[in-house]
Amino acid sequence: MSYSKERILNSNSKTNNITETIIKVIDEQKPQSVKQLITMLKESLDLDEKVILESVLKLQTEGVINLEDQALQSQSLTTYLKTSQARWYWLTIAAGAITAALVFTISENSYPWFYARNVFGAIFVLFLPGYAFTKAFFPVNMPAKTSTKDLETIVQIALSVGMSIALVSIVGLLLYYSPWDLNLTPIILSLFALTLAFATVAVVRKYNIKRETYIQNMQYS
Repeated sequence: MSYSKERILNSNSKTNNITETIIKVIDEQKPQSVKQLITMLKESLDLDEKVILESVLKLQTEGVINLEDQALQSQSLTTYLKTSQARWYWLTIAAGAITAALVFTISENSYPWFYARNVFGAIFVLFLPGYAFTKAFFPVNMPAKTSTKDLETIVQIALSVGMSIALVSIVGLLLYYSPWDLNLTPIILSLFALTLAFATVAVVRKYNIKRETYIQNMQYS
């Protein structure tokens, strides 16, 4: 959390007691969040919390202070990718990479390894593309409202399978009219690239939504 001394000097509205107190608290006590700032200001100002919050938000709007938490600033996208909330992203990429490796290295006659090849291949074709797609376009909530968590999981799986079938059909149609034709290598590489692209879009959107929601909660908590 920071403030701009230049903007304070250039604005007459910053000479009142509330503004000076807010700046003093930020400068001396260095609060790490808006919630912490409001708590500190309540100890210094004999005002209602709503009035204090409105004054703080006004300074934010005028560009005098920055309400974004330092703790949140330190969590970059790279840091977010290391958390458990992004675990699905790495599992999706890993599943796709393992499938590609199995398909290109294990033949259909390699017993018993072809079982693993077929299992991963089925997941790769019938689930992963649609799963990444639903994550990208519905990063927070599923489009259907359900009453239980188990039912939400069933809806997500069903939607992922349905979208996978649709996406695989589209990829197959495009490859059929392309110079590469419907061969195993372009199909695997195309589906893996599609899954990777959707998954990356999804994890970036989830990070941005989490960041914006966190800031909003701190502003109005």
